[in-house]
Amino acid sequence: MDARGEVVLALDDYFDGLHHSDTARLRRVFHPAALYACATDGSLLLRTMDEYFPVVDARPSPASRGEPRHDRIVSIEFAGPVTAFARVECAIAPKAFVDFLTLVRLDGRWRILSKVFHYERMDERASR
Repeated sequence: MDARGEVVLALDDYFDGLHHSDTARLRRVFHPAALYACATDGSLLLRTMDEYFPVVDARPSPASRGEPRHDRIVSIEFAGPVTAFARVECAIAPKAFVDFLTLVRLDGRWRILSKVFHYERMDERASR
């Protein structure tokens, strides 16, 4: 499998983990030192994985609420054989997200090293 295919598989795990609030799956795709960041509301929200995973564990999964899955890979770029950037979109009601994910290939697999994202309410996005 080529590097792009491997990154797509990692992103599939990412999307599955979010849709099912499955932190075991998310732990496989996020590097333990990864950072999670957002400034949509004008202040910086910055979390480590140890801070982020309990938030995911505490929320009902979109799958358990019967929400349809909305996610897609917008683009994947490579800076070299072990460094990639992915722009992806997904939704966890009531929010729609644009995620910028940086990935590194270590020990034979791709892992997310940072997630920087922006969100909008789904109803606001639909009205545009």
